[in-house]
Amino acid sequence: MDSIKTSDSTTLSNFIWKIADDLWGDFKHTDFARIIIPLLLLRRLECVLEPTKDVVLKEYDNEKDSGIDLDLILPSFSGLPFYNISRYTLDTLGGTNTRANLEDYISKFSANVRVIFEEFGFINTIHELDKARLLYRMTRQFAAIDLHPEMVSDRVMSNAYEDLIRQFAASINEKAGEFMTPKDVVRLATKLVLVPDEAVFSEKGVIRTVYDPACGLLGFISDAVDQIKQLGSTATIVPYGQELDPKTHAMALTAMLIRGYKSENIAQGSTLSNDRHRDKRFHYGLANPPFGIKWDKDKEAVEKEHKELGYAGRFGPGLPRVSDGSMLFLLNLVSKMERPEHGGGRVGIVLSGSPLFTGDAGSGESEIRRWLLERDLVEAIVALPTDMFFNTGIGTYVWILSNHKEKQRKGKVQLINLSDTWTAMRKSEGTKRRYLSDEQIDEVVREYAAFAETGRSKIFNTTDFAYRKVAIKRPLKAKLAISKERIQTLFEQKAFEKLDEAQQTAWIDFFREHLGEQEYQWAFEIVNAKNKTEGFGKTSKALANAFIAAFIERDETAEPVRDDKGQVIPDTSLNDSESIPFGTPVEDYFKSEVLPHVPDAFIDYSVRDAKDGEVGIVGYEINFNRYFYQYVPPRPLHEIDADLKACEARIQALLDEVAE
Repeated sequence: MDSIKTSDSTTLSNFIWKIADDLWGDFKHTDFARIIIPLLLLRRLECVLEPTKDVVLKEYDNEKDSGIDLDLILPSFSGLPFYNISRYTLDTLGGTNTRANLEDYISKFSANVRVIFEEFGFINTIHELDKARLLYRMTRQFAAIDLHPEMVSDRVMSNAYEDLIRQFAASINEKAGEFMTPKDVVRLATKLVLVPDEAVFSEKGVIRTVYDPACGLLGFISDAVDQIKQLGSTATIVPYGQELDPKTHAMALTAMLIRGYKSENIAQGSTLSNDRHRDKRFHYGLANPPFGIKWDKDKEAVEKEHKELGYAGRFGPGLPRVSDGSMLFLLNLVSKMERPEHGGGRVGIVLSGSPLFTGDAGSGESEIRRWLLERDLVEAIVALPTDMFFNTGIGTYVWILSNHKEKQRKGKVQLINLSDTWTAMRKSEGTKRRYLSDEQIDEVVREYAAFAETGRSKIFNTTDFAYRKVAIKRPLKAKLAISKERIQTLFEQKAFEKLDEAQQTAWIDFFREHLGEQEYQWAFEIVNAKNKTEGFGKTSKALANAFIAAFIERDETAEPVRDDKGQVIPDTSLNDSESIPFGTPVEDYFKSEVLPHVPDAFIDYSVRDAKDGEVGIVGYEINFNRYFYQYVPPRPLHEIDADLKACEARIQALLDEVAE
């Protein structure tokens, strides 16, 4: 067949999308991806192996009866970590025994490739296509696509995979591109992670490991490798990753094999509950974990690791709420940073805004931020523009972390605001309407490296994000107002409901004899006085509280209520708190900021931080809006009035035209 040239990802994905049209009627559109993607991978592998196919087959014929493990020798002849010893190609399967020949073709791949097709369940797909009389037609169409590496680069293939997955997902109303990271975001994050180590790559014999715990199609890892090569480096890059979805994992394995890397470095399974790279450490960590995805399926394993291993495990600092697991991926990445004595590690991770501020002082999220900042691991956070991703228009942020900061960055965090830095796309892709150009990315990287304050870059101490949440109480000022109406509400109190009918009647008769106002403590006094007396039975403090709930009436003119030890009883309905900037004396702040407005307020000294024992619970939050907010005054009233009158005039003119 004549070869079809497809040297760019758009042409390639559009052509393959048209091939999928042949499946309509025989297959549901929800099945298209599992059929098309494996055939595309098979054709790519075939094209990559083609230059050495004859040499491999010759060597196989020479050694097949020797008893030697062919996996040890044939990769050296294919020039890649995999091989195929079948005589078939997609173009020579034939129209008579297509199914049997294709199964033979697949079975003759090395084991590390066969597992890829097993994850797709491709043998079952072959049977279904054959039954629908479409197998020969589909294989012939893919055989016509030229996917040789000199024609189609790895990046074009990766882009094509993503385009196809996005189109297939959109056609069935799934979350199109839920695990895909736009290439401009990948480039920015990768450059920010690599820039301090550029000098390292000029040295000979350098080895660097790169890890992505939610690797998808290896977009981050591939870009990191490409950018290191662009630096003119001879460094050896060793990629690692883990991916939850088996089919996505299969595509990632293919990309690894074609690039000549060990496929076993890309594991399949849940990173959170089944870490397949346990005890490994890496020079670089890059990730875009799913936004706002529940981790309830991993809950049991994660909580067990948190409880049993503590800081010796990955999740010692704390656990976020189960509705969003992105901060667990952040902790996982930090736990796998190479130790500083071995060169240290750097991390670039894309997160939503939630990890910046979600969670009150003492919550799991706040404690994670506290641990990261107090250990001085956060180097910079970059706020991206909205509408940057395929499936969400929300604001996103790139966190850069390091355990071997440069001297000038120690104890500091750089915030960069790119909310107004973007380029409009000619044609939107899903919700992605904006992108960062290469020039804009390079400008941001230079601004980051300069480590100076500008209009969109600000430098903070790590403690600038900390505060103490101090409990503020006010005294209870109340009395008891006994009335016939309120007596009837006693039946709404559980403690009163538990009394037998005779006891309830006794108390109701008692209160009817004492209508009017009483002091707050009277409820406790009468409960004690009536305990085990005739008709009232055994009484309790819970019953006194039930009487208070029914009869209480707050009175700001009254004296504060005190308990039997003389301590002021706080009014729980007036409980409040103050978030005091970290380092500010609590007493001084209270006197200057609280007492002038609420003279009877007092600090609850029993509420203390679990770690430092001081008054108030320490919290951390990073509020970009607070640091980069710029006040824009409203327009003058006369301008607004003029616009309204002009609008009214235009409306009247239109009405006059209609009336004519």
